[in-house]
Amino acid sequence: MDNIYRDTGAYGALLDEYEKALIELQDLVKPIQKDELTKIVDHDTEDMDCVSIQSILTHVVESGYTYAISIRKHQGEILEYREKVRFDSGEEYSNALREMMNDTIQMMDDYPNMELDEKDNSKKLITRWGQMYSVEQLIEHAIVHILRHRRQIERFLLRMN
Repeated sequence: MDNIYRDTGAYGALLDEYEKALIELQDLVKPIQKDELTKIVDHDTEDMDCVSIQSILTHVVESGYTYAISIRKHQGEILEYREKVRFDSGEEYSNALREMMNDTIQMMDDYPNMELDEKDNSKKLITRWGQMYSVEQLIEHAIVHILRHRRQIERFLLRMN
């Protein structure tokens, strides 16, 4: 596979790695059918975002939009966070993940001169869950969030087979 890299420094590196993680997740979930999506796999968790593949993917898509909206709000935009949307197939989730990534790319394109690495805590953004991040840290968190949940889905699929 030929990789095409963005030539925009740290912005490009963050988006390239985010997209790479997203593509790995899309490849994993595309073939998943409704019965596998909706099957409750973790009966012990109290986190309702982690009981089934569907709940995980719904959470991942909504979180991706939340990160981009949080950054936009930090830039002064007045926006509402998106509601969670459930889908019935891996293909639909793959498409939703692509749309979420496109939204993130558009957000980064809209603010090409945004400070990524902020050392002054008073200038960092505060997330809905109360964590303080620079923009760079939030995008890095978004990347690892996808990786963690991709791994979780892989483990769910192993448990189902």
